[in-house]
Amino acid sequence: MEPIQPADVWEDAVATRAVHELEPSGFRRLVVVCAHPDDETLGAAGLLRGVAAAGGTVEVVLASDGEAALPEIGGLDRAALARTRRAELDAALAELGVSATVHRLGMPDSALRTEDLVPALMPYLGGADAWASPWRADPHPDHAAVAEACRAAAPVTVHGFGFPVWARTRCDPHGPDVPWERGHRLRLSPGDRAAKRRAIAAHASQTAVPAGGSRAVLSAATLEHFHGTEEVYFREPPATGAPPELFAARYRDDPDPWRVRSSWYERRKQAVLLASLPREHYGLAAEPGCGIGELTRALASRCRRLVATDAVDEAVSATTAAVADAPGVEVARADVDDARAVPDGADLVVLSEFLYYLPAQRVTAVLDRVATALEPGGDLALVHWRRWPAEAPADAATVHGRVRDDDRFRTVVDHTDEEFLLLVVRRR
Repeated sequence: MEPIQPADVWEDAVATRAVHELEPSGFRRLVVVCAHPDDETLGAAGLLRGVAAAGGTVEVVLASDGEAALPEIGGLDRAALARTRRAELDAALAELGVSATVHRLGMPDSALRTEDLVPALMPYLGGADAWASPWRADPHPDHAAVAEACRAAAPVTVHGFGFPVWARTRCDPHGPDVPWERGHRLRLSPGDRAAKRRAIAAHASQTAVPAGGSRAVLSAATLEHFHGTEEVYFREPPATGAPPELFAARYRDDPDPWRVRSSWYERRKQAVLLASLPREHYGLAAEPGCGIGELTRALASRCRRLVATDAVDEAVSATTAAVADAPGVEVARADVDDARAVPDGADLVVLSEFLYYLPAQRVTAVLDRVATALEPGGDLALVHWRRWPAEAPADAATVHGRVRDDDRFRTVVDHTDEEFLLLVVRRR
């Protein structure tokens, strides 16, 4: 089937609309899950090479052998095609220069089911840093099944990405359903592009016209979509947000898991936040998600009364100890949805490295609570890391954008640092 969309339309969209850069060197163990052999090369060749070049471990999980790629052939020929395509995958990985462990699930091509894939994928995704699969909106049911299974099988601590394959040829990149706010582009070096071309050619059963056939599965026009200078991946964040139990486990393993007390990033971020608060003194301040209390202790000197809360017992204990000698500070265990976390009459609310861990509906609830509790003229301060934590349903830019666009507030400070975003808004 010939492409509906020219390759340059997608290339331009990736270059201009994908808002994030993908950094393969940050992943120690990558698992690429494919519906069929060639998905890994068409969609994720650069990512595979990048992780491997940085010394990371690469694994490929192959759901099917792609035996139904030529629907006109019979059973014996399908078995032969499956063997051919398995060998092509191995050859393609060799052309990419990637030494990857390949796990073959042997499920039926063109009949993949998410419910079958989930338990099969769990053992491979459990210890990964990141997974990548065909994008769940790709117009192929096997691709969608694999993507949904990865989302269900992977722990919340694993970064997830979907790469478009047939979507690049069949879908309008400027359509409303393409989530460019979650788009990550990966630049390919000349060496990456050359290796990718060789790897694509290794899938000869798909790129050549089969005996007795009239066309190749992957036409020259289709392949143009995969010869460009960039690949694109859409982040697949967890839908439910980070559970408190996850943070509790981290505090049990390490009393300062984010190095709040020692890292220059944390100390500099805190200093910029404190300097950006418009008033020297506040009457009643709230700090939901107070963590181990480093920011709480600094805020205490600026507030007559400060309510610091966290949903994790270990964090509450640490904050209580940190502010033991600070007057006017109340520390309690409370979820952010609890009215105790943001008491009525507050004139300052601080949300530090917190809001992006919540699902969208809870972000709405938090903003509604803040808008209700803040006095007119009260300030809401947010600061978040610019990179996207695996456990976070959204990134800093998205959650700050929601607050910035909320007409109940007006912007007082909007600061973009290379490592964090800082926003202070005032209740109208």
